[in-house]
Amino acid sequence: MKGIIYYTDNKIGEPICSKVRECISASGLPIVSVSLEPIDFGHNVVYEGKRGYISYINQILTALETSTADYVFFCEHDVLYPLGHFDFTPPRDDIYYYNEHVLKWEYGADYAISYKRMISLSCLCVNREFALEQYRARIRRMEKKGLDRFKSRDPQLARRWGYEPGAKRTKRGGFSDDTFDTWHSEHPVIDIRHKGTFSPLKVKLGSFKHAPVDWKEIPIEDIMGWHLQELL
Repeated sequence: MKGIIYYTDNKIGEPICSKVRECISASGLPIVSVSLEPIDFGHNVVYEGKRGYISYINQILTALETSTADYVFFCEHDVLYPLGHFDFTPPRDDIYYYNEHVLKWEYGADYAISYKRMISLSCLCVNREFALEQYRARIRRMEKKGLDRFKSRDPQLARRWGYEPGAKRTKRGGFSDDTFDTWHSEHPVIDIRHKGTFSPLKVKLGSFKHAPVDWKEIPIEDIMGWHLQELL
């Protein structure tokens, strides 16, 4: 059985909030939502904490512990998911799988961008028990290192470990030596970049220290499966 975990800091405005939830609900999969304030979306659990990395990790862990699905899709409040995204089923239980067909779109812009190896936590599908081990281990290590080191919006140590499980090995400073693989949905996932995003916008080539490989700027009218001008 597949399911969805959805985590939010309740800081997303309209119309993005409603449109994203519509896309997720269209999947027909059971949803566990974890928010900092109550919301009417799936089976909602309120995590009492302040916006930041510590709450972010705990919200994911809470959602994983609450869900009863065998496999879970990680869904975020500012990402538009095509229906075909949810057709994927992980072939193995010990690998993290990411949908690599992702476009980043700065809200209101007339183009979206893509580049090689755009791996995002918001496009993860994984065996739930396997993910539980990862996030419980992250909490334990955070506590051992001292939670004060993780109170900023983008803690240095968390950035070194990597936000995407399996994508960065320990020899490069990553959290674990788990591995990942990718799949490619027919239509792209749209990662909406806006002023309230948890991570930096990074939708301009100049915002990267090292230029990404295979950089593309795609007019929104050419994006398959989406009519962003009408949708938002």
